[in-house]
Amino acid sequence: MQYKVVIAEDFRMIREIFESTVERAEGYMLAASFPTAVQAVRYVEKHDADLVLMDVLIPGSMSGLNAAEKIKSLKPDVKIIIVTSMPELSYEKRAKEIGVEGFWQKEIQEQPMLEIMDRVMAGETVYPSEQIEVPIGNAVSSEFTEREVDVLKELVTGASNKEIAGKLNIGESTVKMHITNMLQKSGYHSRLELALMARHYGIAINEKP
Repeated sequence: MQYKVVIAEDFRMIREIFESTVERAEGYMLAASFPTAVQAVRYVEKHDADLVLMDVLIPGSMSGLNAAEKIKSLKPDVKIIIVTSMPELSYEKRAKEIGVEGFWQKEIQEQPMLEIMDRVMAGETVYPSEQIEVPIGNAVSSEFTEREVDVLKELVTGASNKEIAGKLNIGESTVKMHITNMLQKSGYHSRLELALMARHYGIAINEKP
């Protein structure tokens, strides 16, 4: 038996590496490979697939995590491995909530992709043992609390304190406190600098709906 694999990765070189890995691996066959998540979802809707390798941030109308959620709602038995180079702190949490079986950090690469594939297809749930820590000013990403990251994700969109407060259902003074705390930790001098650097390093990214 060969497992049918679908790939969704916008970066051509990485997509070709994944394609080569699948094609050379015993027990797997490349069913389809796409540069967008939407194409992968449409394929899985109409064809048999056993495993999907899905990038998180991928051009188009659907992010990798939203595509994974759609696939799980359509065909819960299809295994999914999310792939990312971004240290965005919420990705792993949401992937687990969706029911994604594997999560592979390109920067960490604790285990080869093929080993992750084998373990996932054997019924395991495989996630990195540690979160990437990224310097942001005088701090590292792990020093920001979960709530601070929630605020930061809205801040990178250019939202005002009032808009952030409404979105997160908290007071404007609380939003201001979180931003002040992050500025003190990072050493940045303005909310704009904080937002730009957080976006640059991939620490807080607002997904497409």
